[in-house]
Amino acid sequence: MENSAEKKNPISEALISTMEKIREMVDTNTIVGRPITTADGVTLIPISKVSFGFGGGGNDYGGDPGKHSVGSGAGAGAKIDPVAFLVVKDGITRVLPVATPPVSTMDRIVDMVPDMVAKVENYFDKKEEKESL
Repeated sequence: MENSAEKKNPISEALISTMEKIREMVDTNTIVGRPITTADGVTLIPISKVSFGFGGGGNDYGGDPGKHSVGSGAGAGAKIDPVAFLVVKDGITRVLPVATPPVSTMDRIVDMVPDMVAKVENYFDKKEEKESL
């Protein structure tokens, strides 16, 4: 008798194939890129943020006992955003961030939160100073 884990299942095969393709797209060289050395001795190492997702599913619908029909599908997507460069020159390493402009209103709000918190704290600090005088 055949073990159920050993059976060829088109749904499992579709998911495995999708995961293999994601693995090809997203490796360590995608996140921390290969170093680039310039003529003047500066080494740049790109750093990226990788987001990915996948999904799949299917159904085994049988008619006759000897015939089985299987419908399955899988899909995946990946997004790579540059984040920064590590700059190495004369033994000194610096991080050079890559600023991407906010895309949506929510991104703009998230970007504004630290400034707003600082302004509110500053307001209350000034108010406390006036009250203590």
